[in-house]
Amino acid sequence: MKKYINKIFALLFAVVLMQSCSTDDKTVDGVFEGVTNGAVLRTISATNTFNFFDVNDTRFVFDVSLEEQDAEQGDLISEIRLYQSFVDNNEDDGVDNSKDEVLILTENGSGLTTSDFGLPQLDFSATLAEALANNGLADGEYFGGDAFNFRFELELTDGRVFTNDNLGGTVSGGSFFSSPFIYQVGLKCIPITPFAGEYTFSLVDSFGDGWDGAFLTVTIDGGTPQTLTIDDGEEAEFTITVPDTTSELLITYTPGSFESEHTFTIDYDPLDGSDPLEAASDGPGPASGEVFLNICL
Repeated sequence: MKKYINKIFALLFAVVLMQSCSTDDKTVDGVFEGVTNGAVLRTISATNTFNFFDVNDTRFVFDVSLEEQDAEQGDLISEIRLYQSFVDNNEDDGVDNSKDEVLILTENGSGLTTSDFGLPQLDFSATLAEALANNGLADGEYFGGDAFNFRFELELTDGRVFTNDNLGGTVSGGSFFSSPFIYQVGLKCIPITPFAGEYTFSLVDSFGDGWDGAFLTVTIDGGTPQTLTIDDGEEAEFTITVPDTTSELLITYTPGSFESEHTFTIDYDPLDGSDPLEAASDGPGPASGEVFLNICL
């Protein structure tokens, strides 16, 4: 009798399980009913700084590589459009030189390459001189602190258009699938030749045990490098004077261990007695390599 009872329970369990699966399938079908697939322009790489002091400085450009992803592996692309606008962030002159969007690029496939994942890739680059021309800006109408916005639109073969104002957080954030569709490129004042004056370097270690092998290096006109670090403790400050005859000032950061503990700021004090300005800052985890100053006088 016990065997029969066990068989009956097993049969009942199987029936309940089948009904449950059927119900779940219907629920899932209901969830996905009417769902359509979108598309993104995934950021492969992007640089976003212009140098106010040199409109043709090729070290500081807007350079972006995008990978198009859709439900048909790129076959749904109809057109990619790029718009550019200018934002005047300086109020001292009482004039707003901001410029509305203008269409600067239309791509329907001939200019696309293939990404490492076999998907359509768009590469675009612009110097400050080109950006100024696009928005019709003349000397005196832009300054350090202003910015250009580059906004992409992706139109699919079914007529749907994707851009920055119809995205969810999943693709607009900083993940592998980051696809903001809009990039802001700021104007920084990166000196062509060094500004004379005093530079104060303030180093901080949040844990308080020194910079764990990290250091800043300051070299003036190719002379003996000066090494700045925190041997032990939480803070250290250094002042370096740059003479008015200086033709080259090179500042670099070399990382060590526990980089999340390291930050630094560099303040510039002009020789003319003007108020000090923050010329650079980075951290936690400062970028390795050359440190570029931003001094808008």
